[in-house]
Parts: sequence; structure tokens; C-alpha cells
Amino acid sequence: MNSISANLNIMIKAAEKASKILIRDFGELEKLQVSSKGPLDFVTNSDKKVEKVILNELSKSRKNYSILSEEIGEIKNSDRDNFWIIDPIDGTTNFMHGVPHFAISIALKTNNEIVSGLILDPIKNEMFYAEKNNGAFFNNQRIRVSKKRNLDQCLFATGGKSEFKSKLNTRRSGSAALDMAYVGAGRYDGHFQKNLKIWDVAAGVIIIKEAGGKVNEIDSSNSKDLNIIAGSNSIYDKMLETLGNF
Repeated sequence: MNSISANLNIMIKAAEKASKILIRDFGELEKLQVSSKGPLDFVTNSDKKVEKVILNELSKSRKNYSILSEEIGEIKNSDRDNFWIIDPIDGTTNFMHGVPHFAISIALKTNNEIVSGLILDPIKNEMFYAEKNNGAFFNNQRIRVSKKRNLDQCLFATGGKSEFKSKLNTRRSGSAALDMAYVGAGRYDGHFQKNLKIWDVAAGVIIIKEAGGKVNEIDSSNSKDLNIIAGSNSIYDKMLETLGNF
């Protein structure tokens, strides 16, 4: 196990505690699928519960840090140089339909720079995390982006409502956070998507960078309408060229 900071340790504990709720709720949801009521309210409720557990855990030891979270929005506390950025369930549509591909995402932004990030897939028990200048890890193993150089051999992730036609071999998985974590782990070679929110991508950005990959510059003070292009160093430029006017 590599040595991690106190802050990342707090993030891991918060995510692990919250994941227990998600696993339990996901089990319940599978029973709900057959009812006529529909699981939307249930999912909103899960989102809020998970967020509450994460916030409680984080603020136990860092009660002055500010917060930017999908459900409750922005909370400016006395420490405005440090912001927790939280997405309680990234991939809610998958979650709602009983598809086991969604994640908890937590990042820390210090002085407008994302310095650590964590993405936890509770169902597969897969945790991806990274800290600035300390590398990226998957379940405690060091990860690196893929080394492929030929576009035809690559697999790219995309998402969102707008269809973007490209020659790239793409998958749409329904979770931008996991798409980015997978780029960091070398499972995908790149990820491109429009109109994302900062909490969808904050943790993924640092994971990809620390895994040796490249992400376009985003303004982390802007919380929505972010366009992301991320990939390994060896494929990034070719990917940009192929995406053209993306």
C-alpha cells in the first residue's frame, strides 16, 4: 500500500461507508423494478442518503472545508481554499434500471486545483484514486494509461444525449466517472463527452493525469457545461485530430 494523505484517507472512509448504502439500495431496487410505482423517487432518495453519509464523514475531520455536491449544490464554509466535490451516484440512470455500473465520486480542490480524487464502484468493489504527484491507483495497485498508438486498436468511451459522429471505436457506458477511471487504468484509451458537470469529472481528471494521461484544460471554478477530452499521451493528439470540431 502506498502512503496516502490524511485527506485521501478521509475520502476513502467516506466512500466505503456510503457504498454500503448503495449496495443495499441497489438490492432493493431490483425488487422495485417489477412494481408499477417506478424507481425514480427511490433513486433520488438514495442519492440524498449517500450524499448525507459522505458529507457527515468528511466534515467530522474537516468541518471548515467548503462543499460542491450534485444534490445540495455549493456550500461556502470558512475555508474557501478547500472544496470537496462530490457526486453521490454517477450513473443514476444505470442505477435506476438495475444496471450495475455506477460510482461514488469524491475529489478535493485546493486553491482552484484538483489535488486528489477517488472513484468507487460499489458493486464491483473497484476503487480508483490519485493524488497530485503521488500516482494513480486501482485497489492499491499502481495504474497507468494504455500504451496503444494505433487508433484502430483503441476503444474510447463517450456519453451524453448528443450523438457525436466520429470514426473512433466507442462505447457508451452511462457513467462519466467510471469512463475516466477506466482511461486511467488503461481499460479505455480515451474518453470524450460534452456538457458535463464538475462533479462528474473532478476525480477522473486527477486520476488520468497521475496515471500518465492527458486531459484538456478545464476551468474547475466553472461547475457545468464542461467538455472533456481525455486519453493516453500516445493517442491524445490523434484522438483530437479525429474528433475534429468536437
